[in-house]
Amino acid sequence: MNTVVLAAQDPTLADFGKDPWWLVLGKIVFAFAFGLLATLLGVWFERRVVGRMAVRPGPNQVGPFGLLQTLADGLKMAFKEDILPRAADKVVFFFAPTISVISAVTALSVIPFGPSVSIFGHWTPLQVTDVPVAVLVILACSSMGVYGIVLGGWASGSTYPLLGGLRSSAQMISYEVAMGLSIVAVFMTAGTMSTSGIVAAQGDATRLSIGGFELPTPGWYAILLLPSFIIFFIAMVGETNRAPFDLPEAESELVAGFMTEYSSLKFALFMLSEYVAMVSMSAVTTTLFLGGWRAPWPITLWSGANDGWWPMLWFFGKVILLVFVFVWLRGTLPRLRYDQFMRFGWKVLLPINLVWILVLAGLRSIEDWQTKDRLLVTAIGAGVLLLATLFWPSRKKQPKPSPQEQADSRPYGSFPLPPMDLQVPPSPRTKRVVAEREPANVVAGSESREV
Repeated sequence: MNTVVLAAQDPTLADFGKDPWWLVLGKIVFAFAFGLLATLLGVWFERRVVGRMAVRPGPNQVGPFGLLQTLADGLKMAFKEDILPRAADKVVFFFAPTISVISAVTALSVIPFGPSVSIFGHWTPLQVTDVPVAVLVILACSSMGVYGIVLGGWASGSTYPLLGGLRSSAQMISYEVAMGLSIVAVFMTAGTMSTSGIVAAQGDATRLSIGGFELPTPGWYAILLLPSFIIFFIAMVGETNRAPFDLPEAESELVAGFMTEYSSLKFALFMLSEYVAMVSMSAVTTTLFLGGWRAPWPITLWSGANDGWWPMLWFFGKVILLVFVFVWLRGTLPRLRYDQFMRFGWKVLLPINLVWILVLAGLRSIEDWQTKDRLLVTAIGAGVLLLATLFWPSRKKQPKPSPQEQADSRPYGSFPLPPMDLQVPPSPRTKRVVAEREPANVVAGSESREV
């Protein structure tokens, strides 16, 4: 009996495909409802947290604590007038936001929400399905989201959406490369691409010996594969078009980017896809790097922490924490320029990721080392790569001009001036008024000197 319980608590690929149809349907409905409810609560959560950071209340009128404000905004947006541009491709214009939403929701189908539990007498994993290449399914869903953006910009039949769609697709494809390379380290360490297998591989704790002291280290890949975790999280923020990488929206440059011509319910679908993608990628990060549904320390001291329905609580807690980091970044960091963003992805994240994969492959090829020695060298390499990431020189610094050079470069006296690209040339009327006043000033000065 104990053997059956242990097998049920650790799902494997063999546990899938044996559920009755009503149980499979219930899992699908739960995953879909989780994506929608998490989006509604995520919008409310973001507005409340950003309001707290900006010292203002945020939504607090509709419903208790303003919880129904997001629902009211969604209903208001759905009943707005739906404007269709005359030059738009009607079929593609309609299906573009639908592709983005479906791609974001489908990624939740291979996410393990918990271990195997008993539901009406059937032992089943808390996961819709799992395949040997489940992580590649997640990457495929992320790649399909690019089609929704570029098709939405192209089908609008306008210049600004077309430019926004091209720029957004270049951004998402660029950071998808960094994201895929960071997952390679997870494959090498776990030895599988199955999401349930990756969660099971992070369940074993190890001990790290430093200076004669043995420290218990969780098997989370966010600690053992720290550079991969940092790069994956940065690429995830860029992939989901969140601040400070929210350049696809580009309100200050391209009106609204690829969404310029969208309105009403189709615009709401694009917004829904962004927030669903944020929740989905937070769940993916939790699965790949934060132990999945397994409880963090010191909750693991309780023997029943990873049994039954309790692991769903730990999983949702980790997802909420990552969503808070998304909101935190939006409330604190300014938006990057597009050239800075692309240079950071191709010239910083990509080389560091390749070097880290080579280092990790070299460490795994040494069989006579003990686990603690591997972890020690891995931690040192992670620290070096992290410092290289933080202090990577982006470009050569120009020498700062002296105060006298700064004063000489000002054409209108000692008053500070904005940069040249922000200066407004003086109007002809201003020049005429200054020319009329100069003779009077000269006469007044000469009379004062004679007195």
